[in-house]
Amino acid sequence: MRLEQVEAFLAVVETGSFQKAARLCGVTQSTVSRQVQALETELGLPLLHRQAKASLTVAGDRFLPHASRICREWRNAALEIRELAEGKQTELCVAAIHSICAQFLPPVLQRFCSRRPQVQLRVTSLGSDRALKVLRDGLVDVAIVMNNPRLTLSSEMVVRSLYTETVEVLMAAEHPLTEYREIPWAALADYPHVVFKDGYGMQRLVQEAFAHLGQQFYPALELNTLDAFRGMVRQGKMISILPKSALLDADETLAVRPIAKDLRFSSLEREVVAVTTQDRLEIPPIAEFFTLVCEEVPPLVARTFSPSSR
Repeated sequence: MRLEQVEAFLAVVETGSFQKAARLCGVTQSTVSRQVQALETELGLPLLHRQAKASLTVAGDRFLPHASRICREWRNAALEIRELAEGKQTELCVAAIHSICAQFLPPVLQRFCSRRPQVQLRVTSLGSDRALKVLRDGLVDVAIVMNNPRLTLSSEMVVRSLYTETVEVLMAAEHPLTEYREIPWAALADYPHVVFKDGYGMQRLVQEAFAHLGQQFYPALELNTLDAFRGMVRQGKMISILPKSALLDADETLAVRPIAKDLRFSSLEREVVAVTTQDRLEIPPIAEFFTLVCEEVPPLVARTFSPSSR
């Protein structure tokens, strides 16, 4: 069944004439006749009585509401896609890791909203692996996450590096590990760790580092907000290994120390990337937001991490 066949049938019903239907559709009368005949052949029953004024058969009467709905749905779908291509999207969904949401995304959101006030932004804070999954599932348009090549290395994914940052140790201000200027990995294995929940890239990164070095890793508690991390470690002996951008708001009750380099292991870092898909970049608001993130976030990070900003 082809759309023009259904449209030809509806035109005959509307005008009561194959000749008038042809003028309405902008084709010849023989073309309308062939289209209706092809439709009747496919459905298996005649749809129209060929009389001085064409009228519906029993089958045609049953088919008419379906035909009207088919054409109406097609017009609505075509209009929606056309508006999407013209940049008339009304909603844009973003999934980002916590540190991005807290530190670097707000100025970008403000700028985008001033440029496209008609687009409603929906921002969700998620772990990296979860954010990439909802992007693949079509639930969000852009993900800003810690890079995981196992999840982003596919032809439809568009990945842009934003920045790379070290990870450091967060602990209470009076914690025994504060005696170190740089904490060795062996010392980190002596204390229970507060970690991100499963599905967060940081948990995977830290676990892989300890496994690579053959050190014991003791994840005592799983959390998913930076405020909860700070609240737990300031209470006692628990520590947490977190990215530098997540440690910018540490107060005087907390201490931050870098991790000492190990000959068996290069310095522990994470790469933060913006990710979308090829088809989404065909939609103007998404392409504009993605470009804005790639242009605005790296300078914000550089200013935040520069010595003069501390």
